[in-house]
Amino acid sequence: MLIGVIADDFTGASDIAITLAKGLPGEGGLKTAQYLGVPQQAASAEIEAGVIALKSRSIAASEAVATSLAACQWLLDQGCKQIVFKYCSTFDSTAAGNIGPVADALAALLQQSAVVVCPAFPAMGRTLYQGHLFVHHQPLNESGMENHPLTPMKDADIRRVLAVQSVNKIGHIAWQQVAAGPQSLIDALAASALRGERLTVVDALDDQDLVTIGRACDGVRLLTGGSAIAQGLAHNFIARGEATGSAVAVPHIDGPEAILVGSCSNTTRKQIAIHARQHPVLMIAVDDVLAARVTSETLVAFILGHGGEAPLVYSSGDTAAVMAAQQQYGQMQVSQALDNLFADTARKLVAAGVRRIVVGGGETSGAVVSALDLGALTIGPEIDTGVPVLVSSGAQPIALALKSGNFGGEDFFARAVKTLRGD
Repeated sequence: MLIGVIADDFTGASDIAITLAKGLPGEGGLKTAQYLGVPQQAASAEIEAGVIALKSRSIAASEAVATSLAACQWLLDQGCKQIVFKYCSTFDSTAAGNIGPVADALAALLQQSAVVVCPAFPAMGRTLYQGHLFVHHQPLNESGMENHPLTPMKDADIRRVLAVQSVNKIGHIAWQQVAAGPQSLIDALAASALRGERLTVVDALDDQDLVTIGRACDGVRLLTGGSAIAQGLAHNFIARGEATGSAVAVPHIDGPEAILVGSCSNTTRKQIAIHARQHPVLMIAVDDVLAARVTSETLVAFILGHGGEAPLVYSSGDTAAVMAAQQQYGQMQVSQALDNLFADTARKLVAAGVRRIVVGGGETSGAVVSALDLGALTIGPEIDTGVPVLVSSGAQPIALALKSGNFGGEDFFARAVKTLRGD
């Protein structure tokens, strides 16, 4: 294994996995596998990039550090020469968040200074300029992310956010130095290290900037960012002849399908509305879940009763409804109840023969794949930007699509079900 990734949620892990598997146009990428949690066994010898998906985004910093260090050690044991700490392109980390502590711990373990911090994902409208993160040209804290139910982002300046979380000095490299090319960025990172800056926020406005960051990080043991940070990394290994640029073939999976959605993002709610025009959809009210009026049996019966019709169940209310439920019952109680509901539903669906599952929302995806305990997943074709087909191994493989809340086109859910089948 050449590159190892520690991802703080399951949809983000899929996102960076497909980025490494694709590589740059005309070059190909790396043979990539995604692991659900820290594996207990060694990786297959053919795997060149391993992505460990953790459910650590919203947990206490101390727990996230311990889990991330364990993941890092496993990746190093597989021979990884480079480690990437992957977090959300909207950063998703409050003052009490764990991105800073995890980055600090990994930097200490790998003995690296001036570790790149770059959540930018230009293809999805996330850019970083003068240390500030923008979403479709709006500052992060004015983009709707300030209302996120778990990680409300109140500051667009990633330097300030990190300074609260990290025990180390935070640096910054402006876009002009990135745009000047890889050597300019190499020199700027070296200067940042000399200033004693352990974590260095690096601006990026487009994909070429991210490729430049990748070239400048050739041979660097650790870098951090959103999934787009990996765009140029496969090239370095292919150029040296350490990787061939060929992908792993994945089988097409037929059989019953289900769509489970827990995200309350504006994008996801629009996708649900469009899906409902031609497919059966069931909305879940938090009140009914907590009162046990709606259970996993309710969801399973609905989905199995609409086999072949791409049935969708969701708990995605608007922001006001979500906040009202959290105020009434408590944020953690609501989140845990929905996670448990979707996890139980997924287990029962697979036991009933469902073989294709599309999941919307990072927390929901984490609950579902943890419940299914599928082990290593092979990365297949891309459904939409950042959302690949994932296929488990074994006699009865399961095909998955794990969609972050803000990802995907308007007709994503119907297309995802078809793509999992190979249509």
